[in-house]
Amino acid sequence: MNDILIGIVAVITGLIASWFIMMVALNNKRKRIAKEIEITIKEAQTEAEAIRKEKELQAKEKFIQLKSDYDKKVNEHSLRMQQAENKAKQRETSINQQLGEIQRKQKELDAIRVNLSAQMELLEKRNHESEKLHKLQVEKLETIAGMSGEEAKNMLVESMKAEAKTQAEAYINDMVEEAKITSSKEAKRIVLQTIQRVATETVVENAVTVFNIENDEVKGRIIGREGRNIRTLEAATGIEIVVDDTPEAIILSGFDPVRREVARLALHQLVTDGRIHPARIEEVVAKVQKQVEDEIIDIGKRTAIDLGIHGLHNELIRMIGRMKYRSSYGQNLLQHSRETANLCAIMAAELGLNVKLAKRAGLLHDIGKVPDDEPELPHAIFGMKLAEKYKERSEVSNAIGAHHDEVEMTSLIAPVVQVCDAISGARPGARREVVESYIKRLKEMEDLALSYPGVMKTFAIQAGRELRVIVGSDKISDNEAERLSSDIARKIQEEMIYPGQVKITVIREVRAVNYAK
Repeated sequence: MNDILIGIVAVITGLIASWFIMMVALNNKRKRIAKEIEITIKEAQTEAEAIRKEKELQAKEKFIQLKSDYDKKVNEHSLRMQQAENKAKQRETSINQQLGEIQRKQKELDAIRVNLSAQMELLEKRNHESEKLHKLQVEKLETIAGMSGEEAKNMLVESMKAEAKTQAEAYINDMVEEAKITSSKEAKRIVLQTIQRVATETVVENAVTVFNIENDEVKGRIIGREGRNIRTLEAATGIEIVVDDTPEAIILSGFDPVRREVARLALHQLVTDGRIHPARIEEVVAKVQKQVEDEIIDIGKRTAIDLGIHGLHNELIRMIGRMKYRSSYGQNLLQHSRETANLCAIMAAELGLNVKLAKRAGLLHDIGKVPDDEPELPHAIFGMKLAEKYKERSEVSNAIGAHHDEVEMTSLIAPVVQVCDAISGARPGARREVVESYIKRLKEMEDLALSYPGVMKTFAIQAGRELRVIVGSDKISDNEAERLSSDIARKIQEEMIYPGQVKITVIREVRAVNYAK
């Protein structure tokens, strides 16, 4: 029993000792933490003091900067106010000087007015005296001549009228003749100088393209097994591909230059790559078509930049690019339009017209020849409608529509474009047509119209675009002349082959001739 008590006492003593030790340890730890907290607080206070001083320093610097900026603005404002005050003083001084000058001139004018009043009074007095003297002289003359003054005045006026009329008619005739001679010489000079200042190229377009190859083994790969490759290529491009015995060459035949170019580029890529089969052909043709379309837009942009023409609609730029792949009688349409634009600019400058508008109209005058679809309108009318659609100026639209006399000319630029178009197309070598067939077609046109009764003379002009028919006024009336024009147009349309359209103009006039003997 004693042992148990002793053990319990020992355990309790141990627990008490352990609790005491733990309490001492906790007390020490609390003191240490309090000391650390005190140190941390002091450090925080020190850091806060440093931050406060730094912020105060920054605030002082900011204040100094703001004060400097404010002082600078105040100085600038004061300087501007001083300058404005100086200008006001200078203006006031100038106004005072001008006012003094005006007052001085006013005094001079008053003196002149007084002098003029005196002179007018003297002049009126002398006029009154001269009128009295004139009346006395007229009365004496009437007494001597036996004729009143009014009768003599009328006779003199009639005589002077007849003489003045004769002199005026003679002067007008001389001026008209001189103007005709001068204008003819000046027009020839301007046209010749315009042609000389434009460098031209004499080239013609073909309907075939020759594609060169390294060896004839490529021909078999292009044809393919049982001709499937060449059939696929022809179907994709719309071009006839002629593979014959011509050494190291393949012929691409087609009337559309764009399709021929697509076929040529596609063949080049296929031959270079070496993989030639229907799927690859369709893929390459589609890719090349996109490339050609991008090239067309790029050509249009470069053409406009080269000519200094800005602000064109994107669709007009694309049509300008398409002109590169269009020809008229073998003449490249883009080259013709560029040449016409340059001719228009030179001629407009010589005539004192708007050079930029003339050049713009010259470039766009054949825009109706390259539509995406085939309109029924003539290309000049269709081009005019396109220009109006894309917000071109009225002078440019009218010049486009009137360059073949299909609408009335309303601006001075229109005849300039018409003349320059004729110059570009009519120079030797510009367009390809057999001379014999050309002359034969014009002769047939004239003979066809001459076969109608009442027709006296026929003239095919403007390279066959217009037929002038002279009829006798005693044989055909006005209504019959209109019907004759319609009949000739219908017969030409039915019996002849011709490019574009032909304008039939029937002229009926009455001439009265007499002789003075």
